[in-house]
Amino acid sequence: MASGKLLRLLVQSGASGDPTAFRSATEQLIKEERQKQHNLLANDLERILYGDRSTPSSTAHNILPEAPVDKESGVALIDIKQANRSIDELVLAQNTLEIIENVLEEYRREDILRSYGMMPAEKVLFFGPPGCGKTLSAEAIAYELNRPLAIVRLDSLVSSFLGETAANLRKIFDFIAKHRLVVLFDEFDALGKERNDGSEHGELRRVVNAVLQMMDSYDGKSIIIAATNHEQILDSAIWRRFDELVEFPLLNKDQLQNLLQLKLRGVRREFDLDSPELHSIFDDKSPAIIERIIRRAVKRMILKQKEFLTVKMLKHAFELENRVR
Repeated sequence: MASGKLLRLLVQSGASGDPTAFRSATEQLIKEERQKQHNLLANDLERILYGDRSTPSSTAHNILPEAPVDKESGVALIDIKQANRSIDELVLAQNTLEIIENVLEEYRREDILRSYGMMPAEKVLFFGPPGCGKTLSAEAIAYELNRPLAIVRLDSLVSSFLGETAANLRKIFDFIAKHRLVVLFDEFDALGKERNDGSEHGELRRVVNAVLQMMDSYDGKSIIIAATNHEQILDSAIWRRFDELVEFPLLNKDQLQNLLQLKLRGVRREFDLDSPELHSIFDDKSPAIIERIIRRAVKRMILKQKEFLTVKMLKHAFELENRVR
């Protein structure tokens, strides 16, 4: 429950029609609720206070723009969809989550930054092992800012025709500059690979140069997120093109327990979440693999008509996961 002082400030500012005082009191309330770990409430209050500024109107948000297509195949260069996963579904390292929340705050309070001649982060690089939440985080950013998520399709972007890949890149950058999207360039290392790599031919080196030029000149409405599992092979010139660099490491013990609590919520089980035997199954595994193992085990529990999930079921699901990978 908010403090009496804050409630009085909210009522007084609302009754007197003072929008500045009302926003200040609401921001204090949001901060207070976040300190209490009431993140769902804090996020809802932030969406009410700032959310409408992310798009000209809620109606416009529901109309997905038509994506550009590859000249050779006619296939869309971008998959565009409404985001459905919120920031509350993220289980990340504290530093990673803090940077993401900072980016969100920059856009929710974009008008304040602009009044000081500053801009929110337009280009963000996600890097780390596969399955650690990069794609989910991009979707959560889109959801929180009430924007469509646009995923660049590398299979259609990279053309067999000489020079057409750079032309496709130009189509994409022209398109995203016009629309308010969150744009994910997944497997970005395919476009930004080190130019001194002798195994690559001249066309791909030209693609890297084109990416650098377009990143430098980009001045549009969309947020660009590039994600890679192989940051070590990125061209050294790529890194400084980004406003934020966000690392996605594997989970530590506390984060693993938070993820298990989230994914096993509502599942009847015969074990405690801090069980060493349970943690030994998931040590050094990515969140994506952990979620897949849990989903496999819960499905078997349901189909076998078992009342409780057991560690033995999870171990069996883990063994099956190892066989198929």
